[in-house]
Amino acid sequence: MNGRVIAGRYELSTVIGQGGMGQVWTGYDQRLDRRVAVKLLRPDRMAPATAAEEMRRRFVRECRVTAQVTHPGLVTVHDAGSDGDDLYLVMQYVEGADLADHLAEHDPYPWEWAVSVAAQLCSVLGAVHAVPIVHRDLKPRNVMVKPDGTVTVLDLGVASVIDTDTTRLTHTGSPIGSPAYMAPEQAMGGAVGPATDLYALGVLLHELLSGNVPFAGSTALGVLHRHLYEPPLPVRQLRPEIPEPLEALVLRMLAKDPQRRPSGAQEVYDALRPLLPARQSAPGGPLDPTRPFLRPHAPWPDRATVPPPPDPRVVASAAPVAGRPDVAAAVDEVKRLLGEGSITRAVDILGGILPAAAAEHGERSPVVRILRKQYATTLMDDGQYRRALPELRRLADDRTAEAGPGDSQALQFRYDAALCLEQLGETAAALAEYRAVLPYYENHHRTGGDPSRGFDIRHRMGHLLLAVGDHTAGHQQLRNLLFDTERVYGPGHPLVVELRRSLDRQRRFRSG
Repeated sequence: MNGRVIAGRYELSTVIGQGGMGQVWTGYDQRLDRRVAVKLLRPDRMAPATAAEEMRRRFVRECRVTAQVTHPGLVTVHDAGSDGDDLYLVMQYVEGADLADHLAEHDPYPWEWAVSVAAQLCSVLGAVHAVPIVHRDLKPRNVMVKPDGTVTVLDLGVASVIDTDTTRLTHTGSPIGSPAYMAPEQAMGGAVGPATDLYALGVLLHELLSGNVPFAGSTALGVLHRHLYEPPLPVRQLRPEIPEPLEALVLRMLAKDPQRRPSGAQEVYDALRPLLPARQSAPGGPLDPTRPFLRPHAPWPDRATVPPPPDPRVVASAAPVAGRPDVAAAVDEVKRLLGEGSITRAVDILGGILPAAAAEHGERSPVVRILRKQYATTLMDDGQYRRALPELRRLADDRTAEAGPGDSQALQFRYDAALCLEQLGETAAALAEYRAVLPYYENHHRTGGDPSRGFDIRHRMGHLLLAVGDHTAGHQQLRNLLFDTERVYGPGHPLVVELRRSLDRQRRFRSG
């Protein structure tokens, strides 16, 4: 395949990584005269043939979301798309050594180096979780140590395309990720969130300090069982010179219950900061990860909580009339952009046109309601769940006030709000919202309606319960759901098959 040109632009050169689902190549961007890295993925190896197109669509969407994150510790994504049977991701070419090789070359790894690597990774995760994105596969092979000592995280967003709670695209239904670094909630097939990445970071930090991962075994199933039920060995039993606060932090990050882990990357960074090496007059040797802390940088603030203002140039493209945007022209422009897949530009236009539409037609007018609904939907399609959530809550409150809590449109808005909470990692709030709307859908089913939405909510609740560590309630929820779905749909329905497989996997985990 040497010499193959992807998308008429990227010439492949040398394979630098290979796995069951694809390859990573060094490549050459013929247009901009630069070296790049090209990851090729094969959807047919990751999903049933019927799901390949969904995989392609989701891959491009996830790359769009990933492109919203800018941070010096993240590899830059230049381009993404499909070429023949392959999905491709074009990235910055990063020089240096991956962290696994770096660890092997410096045994034992100085604990000051381990703290420096972990602090830099907290800085990256702080930016990533603010979007919000969950990496899902943080491990030494996905971290590069560059010649200047900074670390760069690879494969952001790819794992969440391969294993999504929404579409379940894997052949086997098994959790995607690396078993040695997989949090209990991820191993159980439950909902993942920022705490999932903190657990993986805890495993990685334990490995840097001790030389080995905390949970090893001869089979993937055995490793996952140990993650679920065995406590990790405190690192000071292996290396007494490690500071006690560092050992305590690692144990907190490796808590089985995600609620008992640190609240976020910022908290972990704050715990690591007193342990960072003191400033020095000259940097260390090559690939020394303490070097960036001559001038330390902390995790970025959560900028996603404040919606960015709409780009006036984009709003102006909606044909302004008499000094104010033309709402009808803006709607036509949004339809055109959505048809082209330009979701981010459509979001900017909708966000900019809403105030003008409210001033012209009134806040409660049908035109504004339709625009607000489209705005919330488009934000969700663009992965901007934090911005979509207040819009959905406002729509739900307005509709409930007019038509009552059992109105189908009000329930849809609340369901979408729960999906946003789930994606944001706010598990308890998502569970509460699902519990609140579930009785209305179950009552609809009892009167002869479609049971699918109620089943979907119960399915999500079961996985969320597993994610918060309530295994008994989660198992019971999924067992009851299996009984009801099999009675309604029959034994061959995909949901029935998936539930049976999930429960069987959990039973094997518990039995070891």
